[in-house]
Amino acid sequence: MPTPLLALDHVAVRHLNRVLFADLSLRIEPGQHWALVGPSGAGKSALLAALAGQLLLTGGAAAYPGLSAAARQRHPADPLAAWRQVVSLVGARAPFRARPGGGELYYQQRYEATAAEEVPTVREHLLAQPARPGGAWTYARVVARLRLGHLLGQPLIQLSNGETKRLRLATALLRHPALLLLDNPLAGLDVDSRADFDALLAEIAAAGTTVVLATAPGEIPALVTHVAELAAGQLVRTGPVAAYRPLAPPAPPVPDAAALHALWPATPPAFTTLAKLEDVTIRYGERVILDRLSWEIRPGERWALLGPNGAGKSTVISLLNGDNPQAYSQRITLFDRRRGTGESIWDIKRRIGYVSPELLQYFPGQPTCLGVVVSGFADTLGAGRPTPAQLATARAWLGVLHLADYTALPLRQVPASAQRLCLVARALVKNPPLLLLDEPGQGLDATQQPYFRAVLEAICTASPVALVYVSHYAADIPRSVTRVLRLGEAPAG
Repeated sequence: MPTPLLALDHVAVRHLNRVLFADLSLRIEPGQHWALVGPSGAGKSALLAALAGQLLLTGGAAAYPGLSAAARQRHPADPLAAWRQVVSLVGARAPFRARPGGGELYYQQRYEATAAEEVPTVREHLLAQPARPGGAWTYARVVARLRLGHLLGQPLIQLSNGETKRLRLATALLRHPALLLLDNPLAGLDVDSRADFDALLAEIAAAGTTVVLATAPGEIPALVTHVAELAAGQLVRTGPVAAYRPLAPPAPPVPDAAALHALWPATPPAFTTLAKLEDVTIRYGERVILDRLSWEIRPGERWALLGPNGAGKSTVISLLNGDNPQAYSQRITLFDRRRGTGESIWDIKRRIGYVSPELLQYFPGQPTCLGVVVSGFADTLGAGRPTPAQLATARAWLGVLHLADYTALPLRQVPASAQRLCLVARALVKNPPLLLLDEPGQGLDATQQPYFRAVLEAICTASPVALVYVSHYAADIPRSVTRVLRLGEAPAG
């Protein structure tokens, strides 16, 4: 029997005072590459964190002979080389920080040129990584292979969701890990990047790295040899990928029409034009993000905003949401009023419901899921002092989206899909005339995704709400979307 990279035998996995796995056994051998599948909350992210050594293991036995040998081989001058040194986890959150002496990062900072200077550039970030001498993944190779060349001068905070994914993978590869752990790596990647992912994984494996990734059952990469299916904190079955047949997901529940009507009563449009961009050009330094873009959104219109990673979708959303200061030098009208004529950012935001993957990074402290949802009333990243009526409405939306069990839990301790649905509830809570939903279905499982679309369809059917929906998956886009704005190709790297 070959020496395993790692072997967990009847261990318990704990985080703080919670038991995440009561009886976990898993063996990963050289040449194997694993996919972790299962519904939201099954424990996929927790298992990756356990394999990375980030969670406490108790009872049973845990051994890492293959990883320990790789650590000694790759760090021969270090007598204390440990298996964790050859494991890289690319999780759900981007752990970027300001330069020493800089303040706390905040969401609008990504659109402010002066404030963004507090954040390292892509080049600085990559050069600061402890790359392994003589490793297959050099600085030049990761920049070329992950298409980062045109981004090297960009502050980290200005990257799109997909660009951030590519950078984080490049950062992990510079360490030339023996074990690479990827949490939902395809989320946020455009069509071309997803199509290239199988080839990239083959190159990673050829360089001597074992891959374990959490993914959807329908997106298991060609490299994968074994599948582990999880449910409710248990490994329910494991085996070769050739023998794996995904179970059909249960039929999604039907939204409660009466509850939705009570929370989102139909109201007549209060504006003629919700948003109008006329020959808008946005640039950062020499990099042009938008070039003479014209677009108008009227009440009741439902738009898909499409384009590859880096094409400017998030920048367009920032102009509509009042976050981008370059809007003042452009011909932009929001809610029948020209930007720069005395309106405040709060006048804009109170009429918009907004969701984005990046927003999750910036909630301070440990807000509860209820606190996150109720913050939508004030358009802040803190709950403030909500009224009893606002708290009741926030709880009702948590119920509609099947999040009631998470109400009092800290946002960062609930499954990633529940975190994203909390942002959806935050966007819906004030019944706005315009919804800006930037990849709202990212990470939702096969039951949550159609249910969320059904809720959105019901809202669109019952009211003249306007919608801008961003997604890289055509199947995610609601049926009510009848218009498309497609942005141009990203520059070659």
